Amino acid sequence: MKTIANIIWIVLGGLELAAAWAIVGVILCITIVGVPLGMQCFKAAAVSLTPFGHYVEYGGGAGSAVANFFWIILCGWWLAAGYVLAGILNCITIIGIPAGLQSFKMAKLAWAPFGAVIS
Repeated sequence: MKTIANIIWIVLGGLELAAAWAIVGVILCITIVGVPLGMQCFKAAAVSLTPFGHYVEYGGGAGSAVANFFWIILCGWWLAAGYVLAGILNCITIIGIPAGLQSFKMAKLAWAPFGAVIS
């Protein structure tokens, strides 16, 4: 069932959002300072491509909070906005409701990815 859900997810916008994560990751990895941020982007891109069957647990400490602060300022807000928009558009249709709910889950990850453990 999760394979079918992941295929529907990719068709309904997951591919574009995963590409956005990857593009942001490449841009951040150009600078030495942005490499930790960029590496987290690549992990999130993989989850964004196939979110069904993946779980995100949030934790972290002061270092994660500081990294999330800079993340939100640099690019987290527009990635989260993309997921919220995708979630709203997917929830309009009956078949897209599960994908819409995954979009809202991924919006939280896009807002604060540091300190999150993806399993």
